[in-house]
Formats: sequence, structure tokens, C-alpha cells
Amino acid sequence: MRNIKIGKRIISEKSEPLIVAEIGINHFGSLKLAKKIVDHAKRSGAEAVKVQIHIPEEEMSEEAKKIRPGNSKKNIYKIISENSLSLDEELKLKRYIEKKNLIYIATPFSYKAADWLNKQKIKIFKIGSGECNNIPFVEHICSFKKPMIVSTGMNSFKSIEKTVSVLKKNKIPHALLHCVNLYPVDYNLIRLNRIKLLQKKFNNSIIGYSDHSVGNNIAIAALGLGSKIIEKHFVISKNKKGPDVICSMDKRELKELINSSKNIHDALSSNADFLKAEDITRNFAFHSVVSKIDIKRNERLNKNNLTTKRPGTGDFPAFRIKELFGKYARRRIKKNRLIKFGDIR
Repeated sequence: MRNIKIGKRIISEKSEPLIVAEIGINHFGSLKLAKKIVDHAKRSGAEAVKVQIHIPEEEMSEEAKKIRPGNSKKNIYKIISENSLSLDEELKLKRYIEKKNLIYIATPFSYKAADWLNKQKIKIFKIGSGECNNIPFVEHICSFKKPMIVSTGMNSFKSIEKTVSVLKKNKIPHALLHCVNLYPVDYNLIRLNRIKLLQKKFNNSIIGYSDHSVGNNIAIAALGLGSKIIEKHFVISKNKKGPDVICSMDKRELKELINSSKNIHDALSSNADFLKAEDITRNFAFHSVVSKIDIKRNERLNKNNLTTKRPGTGDFPAFRIKELFGKYARRRIKKNRLIKFGDIR
């Protein structure tokens, strides 16, 4: 069975989904705020917290200073530079997250960041959508022999196949997350059925969803489609402005998403054809064969003197009524009574 192990936590087709609260750059470069976000995530019931390890000069060329993302008037180099923590601060944050008994997940955006995380003995790597098709980078991280979660936003299936082949070649336990890299994403662009396509095409991969929509509706729907990992940006409050705030969840939404994940997991956990627990309803809701009129001793049973009615506790369920046609009453049967085995011959 395909699975991912993060310490004692196992993610598999049978496990509860892992809900990942992503801090991202919602700390705005403040370690104090980052720790406060972790505190609120913990109190809201979070199991895992994800961070982004940015070293601007290592991950971006000078040309990046000319590129603006769709949700900001600043260039991407400036945004990342203004909203990053130093590696010393990132280490303090890692220790703080783990001290809270939360699963620490991090996304490196450069070789130096990846090497640093490996040196810090990270248990699982997260690969962002922008790095999904960066095969040399993926191969480098594979060399660490750690599990990987890979977002697939912006990539075609052909591109994803190349990445998965590298993961399989290196025998890396991994998950693929459907994702749309727009902040926020319009609902008509989400293509949520892509989760089912990923499940079918990459049946040796854990499949999940990284959400950039407003609210929890789509993330909850993704759980219903069988996503085993849900990742969503997290903030203490949506009142503060920032690139990722609009598509982030707050404390109330995180609690709601966690509760939904547990409920949906329970709802999907069984494929049983017959539930014994339904007997309490089955007994009164099902129908049994009943005498339509008073039936005399030795009278022949037929559609004129038999019918079906509740409850379902009779010796002859409704579907067996025709089996009784042509048989005879062993004794007098009063009208509107359940037919018993001893009533017929």
C-alpha cells in the first residue's frame, strides 16, 4: 500500500487526512508573528505547520526584480526579501514548531535552502508548484532520501509524469497535490475533478490538494473526493493585508476544516454492503407479508388475502409474498396480522 511516514504519522489511503496549516510569508518577516501564528494553529487543532525557506539571492536572478505576481504591485524579489526570515530565525521557528509537537514541513526554493533543511534533519520536504518541473532540483532533493509532497499547479500531466518518474526511480514516498497558482483562484478555474484524474493516472502516489480559494468549501469538497493531504495558508486574522491573506484560512476556518476532515474520513472509511446498525430502523421501516383479510383454516393463500405492510419483523419479508401463493392456512389468521411460519402448510 502506498504511504508516507513522517515520524510516527502515517499518511495512507486508510489514514485520516493530514491538514497542513501553511504560514508561508504571512509572518511578513517577523519571527515573533510567525511563532504567534504557530500558537494559534496549535490551539485550533492543527497537526502540521508548513513554512517556506527563502534565500532571495539564491533562488532568484536579477531578472526577478522585473517580475510582478498578479496579486501585488511589487516585484517578486522585493516581496520575498521583505517577507523572509533569516536561516537563524527559521531554525528557531523549526524548533518552536516541533516543541509544540507539530509536524514541521518546509518548502525550499533553492539548493542552499534544501541543503540547509536536510542538515536540520527535516523529516519531509515540500516541493512547490514552481519547482515541480525543476528536475535537477527534484533529483537533488531525492538524494536526501526523505519523503516529499509535490504541488502540481501550473504543470501539465506530461510535466508531472517526468517528476513522478524521478521520484519512483529514487524510491521516494511521495504525495502529489492538485493546485491552481492564482491568489485567489476563481472557482471556475479550480478543476477539482483533476484530483480524480491524478488518483487514476498516478495510482502509486498519495493524492491531495493545495487550496488557494476563498473559504473552506473547495478544500472540504477535495476531502470528499479522497484527498489525503489538504494544504492551505493560515493567518491569525484576515484584517491585515498581504499577498496570501485573501486565500488563507483563519482560526475558525482551520477548526472547521479539521472537523470536516475527521467527519469525511469516517464517512468514507467503510464500503460495507450491509450495516447491522441499521436494524433499529430496518425493523420498523421494512415490510413483511400480512393478512389482508381474515383467513380461514385450510384457505388457499393468494393476492386477495395477502399483502405487505410494516414492520419488517415478520417471518416472511415483503419480497417473499409470491412464495406463499398456492399454500394453505394451517389455522385461522386474523386480518392485518404478520404471517408466521406456523401459519402455513
